[in-house]
Amino acid sequence: MSILNRINVFRRRLMRILTKNIGKSSSKGNIVLVDKNAISRVLICRPNGRLGNLLLISPLVQEVSEIFPNSKIDLFVKGTLAPIIFENYDHIHKVIPLPKKPFENLIEYCKVWISIKNEPYDVAINVDQNSSSGRLAVKFSKAKYKFYGDLEDQFLPVKNDYDHIAKYPVYNFRNYLTKWGLHKSNKIIAPLDLKLDSNEIAEGKKILKTLTNNAKRTICLFTYATGEKCFSKVWWNDFYSKLKSEYKDYNIIEILPIENVSQIDFQAPTFYSKDIREMGALIANTDLFIGADSGIMHLASSVQTPTIGLFSVSSLKKYEPYDNCSIGIDVKKFPANDYFKVINSLLNNGRLKLYSKAV
Repeated sequence: MSILNRINVFRRRLMRILTKNIGKSSSKGNIVLVDKNAISRVLICRPNGRLGNLLLISPLVQEVSEIFPNSKIDLFVKGTLAPIIFENYDHIHKVIPLPKKPFENLIEYCKVWISIKNEPYDVAINVDQNSSSGRLAVKFSKAKYKFYGDLEDQFLPVKNDYDHIAKYPVYNFRNYLTKWGLHKSNKIIAPLDLKLDSNEIAEGKKILKTLTNNAKRTICLFTYATGEKCFSKVWWNDFYSKLKSEYKDYNIIEILPIENVSQIDFQAPTFYSKDIREMGALIANTDLFIGADSGIMHLASSVQTPTIGLFSVSSLKKYEPYDNCSIGIDVKKFPANDYFKVINSLLNNGRLKLYSKAV
């Protein structure tokens, strides 16, 4: 690890220690909400710029939009992806991005914090309770109702899927709303959703037709991932060889990462794009997505394509794709010969519950 990375790790740890108690005192006691329909401005804070982490807040955005039907939602994030991801969300008013490198853009960095302070928010929500910047943004806002992302002691996580990073913010916020006298929802939490429109899906279909030039069903691979999450070329080539042999009547294509590399050495027809909505539209027209834990895995899940997430490092309970006949597999525990039972099940539109429990 470089000196700069070590400094960043130390900085993040220090900030978490300094900010972990922000909002604790203000969370005590009940708040009476006059009319939830009167909530017009909401701030959701997730100062992170990664594709996967931004897609993973879409269930919370959907939840807030439903609870406060007359609201406009601002997103406090990092980077440039959020406006693209949420462009078809009617309730999104604007995106407030923090610069990726604040010390190189100090003026812009300060402007962001000032803008949060000046906006007349009714509700401010921090998505990740461990986010120092998220907690500070909620504290800094003038919102009457402030949720810092914590699960209070009297609310124990009783849901077996509570650990999932897309779900526990929703569960925690639902618990917080009971302090307003609102009934706690027991609805199934919404899936990730890119909200592709019909034109985008039609364009994705055209791209797929160009790649395959036939009407066969299609399996989509994404063979890349960052760091230790990336499986070796040996692993992928072995898997791809077996996949081709088992599914001769299917197209197999590969989505390429921004690095334009392939762990199967470009053996399958490939698609490269820097447009995540275009990538999503292509994946939406395929029958199954298979890839390691990555932002593109969550992208596949967000376009309602059955998704198999391959895990070796990350927490399965925290990051696995869910809903739409999707499943996460721990490759260290799961018999390689049984992969195709799972694939067959998903291609036949049924999640294999036996293996869901096993992994």
